[in-house]
Amino acid sequence: MPTAVRALRGATTVDEDTPEQITERVQTLLRTLLERNGLTKEDLISILFTATEDVVSMFPAAAARAMGLGDVPLICARELSVKDATPMCLRVMVHCYTDRSRAELHHVYLEGARHLRDDLPA
Repeated sequence: MPTAVRALRGATTVDEDTPEQITERVQTLLRTLLERNGLTKEDLISILFTATEDVVSMFPAAAARAMGLGDVPLICARELSVKDATPMCLRVMVHCYTDRSRAELHHVYLEGARHLRDDLPA
């Protein structure tokens, strides 16, 4: 299959809203997404982060910059406030170039976000 532009999804949660925990969880999520999909930094086009309203101590994109992704376009947004939604949740959409088909992609959901997309391949 020729190289295509694809999007990967993922999410994680934090137990406490601290810069240290947000950094650790975001970096673990991104490293896992890259590893499971055979991607390098050069394959990345952009990354969109969202955070629930109870996460306010830092921008998730700052954690990505701290792991060397500062030259990848990054943006953060507020997740919709939906009744009974997963609290303290950080979501990500990674746009990338890949030779993998959509069916071969591995979306990653960690910590308290594991249940969010049971319909997607792990």
